[in-house]
Amino acid sequence: MEVSAQLVKELREQTGAGFMDCKKALAECSGDYEKAIDFLRKKGLAAAAKKAGRIASEGAVLSYIHQGGRIGVLLEVNCETDFVARGDDFQNFAKDIAMHIAAMNPRYLKREEVPENVLQREKEIFKQQAIESGKPETIAEKMVGGKVEKFFKESCLIEQPFVKDADKTVLQLETEITAKTGEKIAIRRFTRYELGEGLQKKSTDFASEVAEVLKSV
Repeated sequence: MEVSAQLVKELREQTGAGFMDCKKALAECSGDYEKAIDFLRKKGLAAAAKKAGRIASEGAVLSYIHQGGRIGVLLEVNCETDFVARGDDFQNFAKDIAMHIAAMNPRYLKREEVPENVLQREKEIFKQQAIESGKPETIAEKMVGGKVEKFFKESCLIEQPFVKDADKTVLQLETEITAKTGEKIAIRRFTRYELGEGLQKKSTDFASEVAEVLKSV
């Protein structure tokens, strides 16, 4: 079967395997992405995937303070050895992620961390919005799934498009650095601070905030 170049690209970034190996895996698995990953792992070709089960207990905690002191980020990124943690590739990756967090303000690290009560509230809001726009309730129910996926992509760090290259997600960036260093690299946790957060103040255009953060890169 024909396999799209985009799907091959995504599989290559996810696994670290070669282009032709990824294309063959997708063809063998009839385009099923998850089965293609398993196919590559069984063949010993999924370099990054093989590292997923390793323990990454080294790494670094670093801070990023936006120019002017309005936004600050504390971030922990883990790897397997102190040697990699001190390397330029790891340090640059961690700095990029901290800057991304400052600019894009993710609420959670990954979708599994979204509290159930928050998710249910979002679903109720999405459903009500669809109904009020004139959609029948059965259609509104179906629309909720797509809205929830969009919520995850906007709110969860690893699913957000990377602020310096929107063609890849933060997770893909993490997978690439894992393949490049030969060690499991994992973003573990973060905290973002914004001056005056929670206090009543004038609203600021979000696009302007992102632009200001990127100016300091």
